[in-house]
Amino acid sequence: MPGEFDFIRALRGRTPATPGVLIGPGDDCAVLLPPPGKLLVTTDLLTEGVDFLLAEASPEAVGRKAMGVNLSDIAAMAGTPFAAVVSFALPRDPPGMTTRELADRLDAGLREMAGRFGVAIVGGDTNTWDGGLVVSVTVLGHADRPVTRGGAKPGDIIFVTGALGGSLLGRHLDPTPRVREALALREFVDLHAMIDVSDGFAADLSHVLAESGCGAEIDADAVPVHPDAVARSRLTGRTPLDHALNDGEDFELIFTVSATDAAKLEGATVPVTRVGRVVAGPGLWLVAAGVRTALTPGGWVHDV
Repeated sequence: MPGEFDFIRALRGRTPATPGVLIGPGDDCAVLLPPPGKLLVTTDLLTEGVDFLLAEASPEAVGRKAMGVNLSDIAAMAGTPFAAVVSFALPRDPPGMTTRELADRLDAGLREMAGRFGVAIVGGDTNTWDGGLVVSVTVLGHADRPVTRGGAKPGDIIFVTGALGGSLLGRHLDPTPRVREALALREFVDLHAMIDVSDGFAADLSHVLAESGCGAEIDADAVPVHPDAVARSRLTGRTPLDHALNDGEDFELIFTVSATDAAKLEGATVPVTRVGRVVAGPGLWLVAAGVRTALTPGGWVHDV
């Protein structure tokens, strides 16, 4: 593989001039002129064997996912992403390609996803080692009024964008960050709390409830089940609803609004589904055929 500096020169050649980026890749630091508003910073680390299998996923798909999961975090706070820093540790002997080919294809996927949202890749680092591929992305965004996990209130109505479950059939490698949807919703209603679905609907909603100090009831019949969840259920024996509630990596948004604003969403251009309500007191409950049972999250948890 050509040296690191040769790769950096190639990256600089792929990086167009971008407003707000005074100095991009190639110096000790990037120099940015950030947009007005509060600065949002998020980072995510993807590792081979945990978040993807390089023997099965293309490097471009890995790049798209690595950038997309961070853009989804910016969306979860109703922010606008504008810049990213990318670092990766490359395996010395990747399957079916050279290390340089892997780096170039990974970079192409990262830039493809970033380009969809006008995000400039302004710097990072590369290395090689004897382990698998590791990709770390940090995205910067801005928001006048960031939406947190901690603002849900008893009486709020819970909504979700899109359909849930079965992402392992391929959607987990090709996320669609709901950046535009979040910004549109922000202009339409007062978003009390919001989070993206990465670990699983039930698990991520539980984070909102914990931060907000309240509970929730979910209408089992209202949960939007993705066709992939139905397909997965045929392979696993679990119900499609179980997949929708717990699979994760859907990268949709869960959010809460007042009952008054919930009525406004019936005419919104952003497709959303009303799935439940926030209640006083702790606990997450599933309501099916009038019966209320405790809903225990079964999504992904990293070992630490």
